[in-house]
Amino acid sequence: MPPITRAQRSTPLRTTLRTADGVALDAAYDPGPGPVGGPAIVVAHGFTGDRTRPHVRRVAGVFAQRAAVITFSFRGHGASGGRSTVGDREVLDLAAAVAWARSLGHARVVTVGFSMGGSVVLRHAALHRGRTEARVDAVVSVSAPARWFYRGTAPMRRLHWLIQRPVGRVVGRVGLRTRIHPYDWDPVPLSPTEAVPLIAPTPLLIVHGDRDPYFPLDHPRMLAAASAGAAELWLEPGMGHAEHAAGDPLLERIAAWATASWTSATAE
Repeated sequence: MPPITRAQRSTPLRTTLRTADGVALDAAYDPGPGPVGGPAIVVAHGFTGDRTRPHVRRVAGVFAQRAAVITFSFRGHGASGGRSTVGDREVLDLAAAVAWARSLGHARVVTVGFSMGGSVVLRHAALHRGRTEARVDAVVSVSAPARWFYRGTAPMRRLHWLIQRPVGRVVGRVGLRTRIHPYDWDPVPLSPTEAVPLIAPTPLLIVHGDRDPYFPLDHPRMLAAASAGAAELWLEPGMGHAEHAAGDPLLERIAAWATASWTSATAE
């Protein structure tokens, strides 16, 4: 797709993206307020979300006050095809969305992921270094796990039941509009903690609430420690988990961080 023109900027776009393994993804683009070629934020939602959910649309709406925004539904979610692999092959979904942002003429692309999407943006940044069309210029991971197979909280034990039991997958498909792959990971993908050291020198922001019911504070601290000082860590007082818990003021701060280096460069 050719770069978007000024005449097209007032019209949001909707398209179907195709991943490297052939999955069709429902995606949308809001050109935002900035100039053609300005920064774009790609939003990676959490498990059981999709780009049309109210909490995802709210996030995108706040970000769109500062930058162009791409939202999409991960495989197995919403109107996208395929089945969810709960953070494994979703890296290919994010790569397709980032490549779309590049094709629209955006020189700076920042990924912002929540929960499962938070783990995906970390692995994507680690695995797509140097690949021009899918590379990112900064990464924000919100409410992400540090390690796989964590069952230390009641919500995560329920989540594993949903993913691993046939009746749980039926509940996911019927009640949560999420179609889950029935097979175990083989091989087990790179963990978020293993991915973080591979991201530098790309800027990385880790955001986590101190009241997250899914992943306690040892998770963001492990991620930050794995960066050896390269990542910025925001521990948010009173915040719970992911998009639902991220208030507009926090989202505005994240958007400001995501666009800060581009704004500084254009002001010089």
